[in-house]
Amino acid sequence: MFGWFKSTKNRDQAHELYSALLGQARLPVFYTDYGVPDTVDGRFDMIVLHAHILFSRLKDGGADQEQLSQTVFDLMFADLDQNLREMGVGDIGVGKRIKAMAEAFYGRATAYADALKQADDGDLIAALRRNLYRKSSPTEAQAAAAAHYVRTQVAQFSAQDLNDLQKGFISFYAPKSLAATS
Repeated sequence: MFGWFKSTKNRDQAHELYSALLGQARLPVFYTDYGVPDTVDGRFDMIVLHAHILFSRLKDGGADQEQLSQTVFDLMFADLDQNLREMGVGDIGVGKRIKAMAEAFYGRATAYADALKQADDGDLIAALRRNLYRKSSPTEAQAAAAAHYVRTQVAQFSAQDLNDLQKGFISFYAPKSLAATS
């Protein structure tokens, strides 16, 4: 499926985790209720957000979880590379875009990690507005709901057994529709 994805250890588990991550990032509620732009950029940012949450949990483990995290990361960027090619981006353009995507990933991951260290949601909402909502203007309720979702997902992952994650088993929090919360 992904031509340059070469790592063999944990490949099946990484594929399970990445597939679940993609499925979660593609849930319509994020785009319909939470105001995330339903664009290539918006979908990329949803993947980055979920990947950051997963990788943050895996770093709590040992060397096996670090390797699994790296394998999922490699798989994610092999998938992004493939998607760019399918969208018609040429070889030279793919390399430049993948580099930019990697830099964006690390910048967003740092912003989210720093914001999650704070007790209130102010910094997290600001980080989400800068990154997840870059070129859009979500309502206060949408941004607050996204921050609540992120914190709830982090808490849910922190309760998940690292051995289950190592085996490729993952359980995501089901985001609430904003209509259901009003």
